[in-house]
Amino acid sequence: MVGIALLTLVPGQMGGSETYARELVRALDRVGTLDYRVLAPPLAPEWPLPAEVAANYGSARSTPGRLGAMARESLRSRLADADVVHYPLTIALPRVQARTVVTLHDAQHLDLPSMFPRAERAFRSVAWHRSLRSADRVIALSEFVRWRALDRLGIDARVVHSGVDHARFHPGDEQREPFLLYPARAWPHKNHARLYEAFGVLRRERPELRLVLTGGGEFGAAPEGAEVRGLVSDDELASLYRRASALVFPSLYEGFGQPPLEAMASGCPVACSDAAALPEIVGDAARLFDPYDVASIADGVRAVLDDPEPWRERGLARAEQFSWDATARATEAVYRELL
Repeated sequence: MVGIALLTLVPGQMGGSETYARELVRALDRVGTLDYRVLAPPLAPEWPLPAEVAANYGSARSTPGRLGAMARESLRSRLADADVVHYPLTIALPRVQARTVVTLHDAQHLDLPSMFPRAERAFRSVAWHRSLRSADRVIALSEFVRWRALDRLGIDARVVHSGVDHARFHPGDEQREPFLLYPARAWPHKNHARLYEAFGVLRRERPELRLVLTGGGEFGAAPEGAEVRGLVSDDELASLYRRASALVFPSLYEGFGQPPLEAMASGCPVACSDAAALPEIVGDAARLFDPYDVASIADGVRAVLDDPEPWRERGLARAEQFSWDATARATEAVYRELL
């Protein structure tokens, strides 16, 4: 039996890592051939595979709370009969005697430490690094993450790309509207401030252009013409991809980069950063720009707005190379190596 431990999941707070965990479990339910059990937190009790909710486990939203939760030895018994345990959210909680697989989403706390409070860096250096070093297998979501783990931690990993939900994210009959879409939580590395400057440049040329922002957090003083939607449903996000003139994705750091892939699958032209894993994921199907240069961001967006059709066609072809079922099958192959 393979256990999947998701105790550190806090719904709506974890960005792409939450998408990865949920879609992996759904895909394993569709195409997996092994016996599975999910150990779920009370905040997220519903899963398609057989699941047991750790009712005595707290929400673990704060760093002290998460550290305290990791010390709960009673949780070990929940997966005592597992042959392999996978920790899709990196932190090995609860610790078990079985062989383990840990997914590493990025090494941003090592590469861009200034983006994190000291407490979070300390937490990751204990919880993440210990989990990774004790794992029998580490899964990296991109070659970029594999390289950073090897360089910064001396840990080799197996690359298993994330996927895209083609049933949800696909072209539609909606008319494209004059707005740019940026779906990202307002974390420092998401680079909203430079995007606001670049949008100001573009709006002086195209006064009809708008900017739609989705995701949690505080977005600061959004510029004129920007609309902050906050957290939106998956269906609303899919609709935005199908209606936007382009996705703009100026992130400074991504271990994978889910939104550009979802936009491509939806037929939305993409202009995105040339940083971290993004060039690996988008290939030649997105117009790349320097996310530290406001003029470069504006140039990249301008290019896809002026000639969207080639970017749309290349994006659709690129997105076809990714699926969650393929992610699940490759992940199950890692489990089988340890069984």
